Amino acid sequence: MSQPLEGIRVLDLSRILAGPLCTMTLADFGAEVIKIESPAGDETRSWKPPVTTQGISTYYWSVNRNKQAVVADFANQNQLRAIVDLVTEADVLVENFRPGVLAKFGLDYQSLSQINPRLIYCSISGFGDTAGANLPGFDLLVQAVGGLMSITGEPQGTPSKVGVALVDVLAAQNAVSGILLALRERDSSGSGQLVNINLLTSLLAGLTNQSSSTLATGKSPERLGNAHPSIAPYETFAARDGVVVIAVGNDRQFAALVEKLQIPELAADPRFRDNSARVAHREQLKKLIEVVTLGESAEYWAKSLMDVGVPAGKVNTVGEAIEFADELGLNPVITIEDQTTGEQTTQIASPIGLSRTGAQYRSIPPEHGADQHLLPIASNA
Repeated sequence: MSQPLEGIRVLDLSRILAGPLCTMTLADFGAEVIKIESPAGDETRSWKPPVTTQGISTYYWSVNRNKQAVVADFANQNQLRAIVDLVTEADVLVENFRPGVLAKFGLDYQSLSQINPRLIYCSISGFGDTAGANLPGFDLLVQAVGGLMSITGEPQGTPSKVGVALVDVLAAQNAVSGILLALRERDSSGSGQLVNINLLTSLLAGLTNQSSSTLATGKSPERLGNAHPSIAPYETFAARDGVVVIAVGNDRQFAALVEKLQIPELAADPRFRDNSARVAHREQLKKLIEVVTLGESAEYWAKSLMDVGVPAGKVNTVGEAIEFADELGLNPVITIEDQTTGEQTTQIASPIGLSRTGAQYRSIPPEHGADQHLLPIASNA
């Protein structure tokens, strides 16, 4: 059975995370992706440890499956012409160079759209191509200046980054959406277009209720640790052997919670009678709940509270989270076989589930220049 993007050719001039994650998503659903790297290669190839059993950087490994790889030096005119030749037959090009860099080589949208008017050109930057064009687009920097760190961490502690390059991931998802929208529009117009994605506005849009609150009230939210600005109790609580999350979303769940904790009187307490009151008295409520939760294990509370309809769960490690998803039948891990050696390796599956034309996992992340035959002039220059 064909996949949704079968017949779509993507030239991937990106590196590190946002661009490669975008193109891997397209590849998982049938697009032919040609990864074009400099002679030095994608920076993440050298970001190790940790490494796979094959000694490959797990960072690079995580976002480059189902691709072919060629090496090209933009300063080499023969190799540059070979890239341009590929553009004539491409549907999509994805790049995340600093704005203006590719224009020096004639690989910018304005130049390439003259050669291939049907080209969807996706440019991913840190801060756009106007006043922020020269700012370095590092995820940590964007988390800082984009406000995410200001709302992450304990109230009395220092601002904290999220434990993964979340802004890059958000930008990758936006890039996929933009490309698919442009491809759909091309079906009727016959013309390609420029898809502009930047990390900063990807983050601001991803802040959702927090950015909305700021616009509505004129006041920026503050760090609340693991608490929620609009719901309580909705945070972590200490247990006898670890930490449990309790996420109460309505009064019925709160009544079930305090009944299970054997402090049912809190449901009628004016301080906690409804959600607004609970938010106003969040700290007092947490102390009263934690007196009880400290008496049993996190696993005990997770199970017993879920049994009575209260959303709860212990804070898992990443390994435990993968096991949990597997127990739920979500099949979070896939196996890919190396077409050359026959060696099998595991990766996290695509989270996008389609009932008929789902993701396929055809090949492991390619070695540097593994498919150089796709750029024949480059191999002779």
